[in-house]
Amino acid sequence: MRQLYISTVNAPILTGSASWTDPTLIACGRFYPPGCTTAQARLRHYASVLPLVEVDSSYYGMPTPHNSRLWAERTPPGFVFNVKAFSVFTGHATRPEAMGRDIAAALAPLGQEAYDYAGLPDEIRTELWRRFALALAPLKQAGKLGAVHFQFSPRVRHTAAAEAHVAHCVDSLPGHLLSVEFRHASWFAAEALERTLAFEREAGVAHTVVDAPQGVANSVPCVWEATHPKLALVRLHGRNRAAWGNVRGTASSSRFDYRYSEAELAAMVPEIEQLATQAEAVHVVFNTNHQDQGQVHARMMRELLRMKRR
Repeated sequence: MRQLYISTVNAPILTGSASWTDPTLIACGRFYPPGCTTAQARLRHYASVLPLVEVDSSYYGMPTPHNSRLWAERTPPGFVFNVKAFSVFTGHATRPEAMGRDIAAALAPLGQEAYDYAGLPDEIRTELWRRFALALAPLKQAGKLGAVHFQFSPRVRHTAAAEAHVAHCVDSLPGHLLSVEFRHASWFAAEALERTLAFEREAGVAHTVVDAPQGVANSVPCVWEATHPKLALVRLHGRNRAAWGNVRGTASSSRFDYRYSEAELAAMVPEIEQLATQAEAVHVVFNTNHQDQGQVHARMMRELLRMKRR
């Protein structure tokens, strides 16, 4: 597998968590100091501790330029936001109210409770992409937008139609760096792995290295490879086999409840350092968002990487 970027100096590696507002994080009282009770104060504190965060709320509802502008204003220079793509773009059934009140009203005569991307009228799809790009603009203009992360539904199998849809997503967000995370094993079956990586390179998207429970539904192998010269992305979901498949009616903070040991994280350091020779930057995002697990893991990994680079 070819390297995309070769450097004599290791690329910067940023560590962070998925979300800074999970209710269990706030309730545990360990990460935010006393008196840190407003949205502004929490983001400012988070950004004083870690250099990277993933916005997950944009998956559940269409983000707004107003919120993006506030995020840019409340964080220091050099801070980076990865933004998760809106659910309807990634093969997930999405309720109309998540798309906006006016769009929900326009869809009301069709009478469906939820829509997948193909089931939306063309003009609605075009408008959703327009609004999503508009919401990203303040972060991009501030130089604080990292990747737009597309975590595709486990229903999205490796087919020519699926590849075409990924390419369509790239075309729909010109000027943005997209990262992709597949959740169906067909993308990484022995005969498909090289094709998937080649497709990601050709499409100009960053492959996501996934650490997650193995041998269970919706799990994919951990493939340590970079496919974009500017970014390598690692997302760690924990290794909680018992909770991984409990999707319906379960908060994500429970599904990803897992505490990595120092030994488990240290074992990944050489692989992450290798990624830093294949791309200009590496993002390590912990999706273990039960209580303060993600923040603890991000700081632990940062220290392990510092020790390695001394």
